[in-house]
Amino acid sequence: MKYEKLVRDRIPEIIRSKGVEPVVHIATEEEYREKLRMKLREEVDEYLESGSPEELADILEVVYALGDAAGVSREDIERLREAKAVERGAFKEHIILDES
Repeated sequence: MKYEKLVRDRIPEIIRSKGVEPVVHIATEEEYREKLRMKLREEVDEYLESGSPEELADILEVVYALGDAAGVSREDIERLREAKAVERGAFKEHIILDES
């Protein structure tokens, strides 16, 4: 079966434990960033379909990897999120903008 998609680091090991030898390669930086964006779409789609908290965790893992690839730490992402929440608010009040 052909995938050509980014997988978690231990997936080849897990496949090998089932008696199958996976064909893999290490992505270039450009390919890695492209595959991360594709993985984010995949994980978001899976969350939208299932609503599973596990998919939210997968989304977060991809977001952290995207940050790392861009030289932005988890702590930096959290600081940016907090600053934006202070400046513009979060989504706690369930406000829907109908018109402006």
